[in-house]
Amino acid sequence: TAGQFDLVYNASSFTLASMMASTIFFWLRVGSIHEKYKSALVITGLVTFIAAYHYFRIFNSWVDAYSFPAAVDGVVQDPVITGIPFNDAYRYMDWLLTVPLLLIEIIFVMNLSEAETASKATSLGVASGLMIIFGYPGEGLIEDNDLGQRWVFWTMGMIPFLYVIYTLLVGLKAT
Repeated sequence: TAGQFDLVYNASSFTLASMMASTIFFWLRVGSIHEKYKSALVITGLVTFIAAYHYFRIFNSWVDAYSFPAAVDGVVQDPVITGIPFNDAYRYMDWLLTVPLLLIEIIFVMNLSEAETASKATSLGVASGLMIIFGYPGEGLIEDNDLGQRWVFWTMGMIPFLYVIYTLLVGLKAT
């Protein structure tokens, strides 16, 4: 309905503004942060910048997927599908970049040696990337609702996910 369209439109606009403002805030604060945490704060700003870009692309794709017919007797009509497909792959492209960065950011603020920081950042970054890569075909590419294929991709995505969880909760518990 027109009301639902407006709700999504306004929520998306608010989200975009919040992410863009957050990016500016994080990057402006870098100079006042202890040297040890500057890289993590720059990554935080990078994550919100990347997310804002992808949400902007998602927002445009969603808006292009609908159009409003002319009002009838002054009454706004509900939107209709334009035939321009909504591109939901932007979510996965966003996650492919931001999830590894967020995990790397966590590692950067931990009290680890340089070697362990590099090792954990690399392994968690790669594992989270694989999790996203395996998840997309299960949700986005299988259109015939073949549950067998979806379960295969779900299982493949869960393996790196469980590795990430284990590493954060058990492997790095002491830090």
